[in-house]
Amino acid sequence: MSRIGKMPVKLEKGVSVNVGSGNLVTVKGPKGELTLQVDPDITISQEDGTIHVSRPTDQNRHRAMHGLYRSLITNMVTGVTKGYQIQLEIIGVGFRAQIISGNILEIALGYSHPIYFVPPAGISVSAEQARGQNPIMTIDGIDKQLVGQVAAKLRALRPPEPYKGKGVRYRGEEVRRKAGKTGGKGKK
Repeated sequence: MSRIGKMPVKLEKGVSVNVGSGNLVTVKGPKGELTLQVDPDITISQEDGTIHVSRPTDQNRHRAMHGLYRSLITNMVTGVTKGYQIQLEIIGVGFRAQIISGNILEIALGYSHPIYFVPPAGISVSAEQARGQNPIMTIDGIDKQLVGQVAAKLRALRPPEPYKGKGVRYRGEEVRRKAGKTGGKGKK
């Protein structure tokens, strides 16, 4: 058995799970509702406030899906109760981010034009900038995959470069630095 797949998923208070026809799992909680289409070979059962995921055989395909769907359901339960948050840090002179007209993010990253980013439905983006600190963009949502995808898109606008470290990085991310040129020093 998969060590991850055989662990039951405990449901928090206020969370309800419905397994519909065709293995469509719907999780409702205080922060919202998420759905997931589970493979028909995988069996999902609910008992005593926990969800159990089981597989029919020990084929590699079934073993892989067993742990995968258990993890996805756990992420859904966590998302509708606590939510997910990723923070990005902008490092560079003149680099900034601000929210304009509702939920549109305007980012200046050293290009000749500002970048406007409209987050998808279910995602909220905020930007804060304290004096003497690097600007911080915060991405919030209940869908772990979507929050991570939006954060990766924003980071890809200007990934941190290895010489000065300028760019957009995850909060707390270590960027490996390279030594610059040492031209003009030495023998001729």
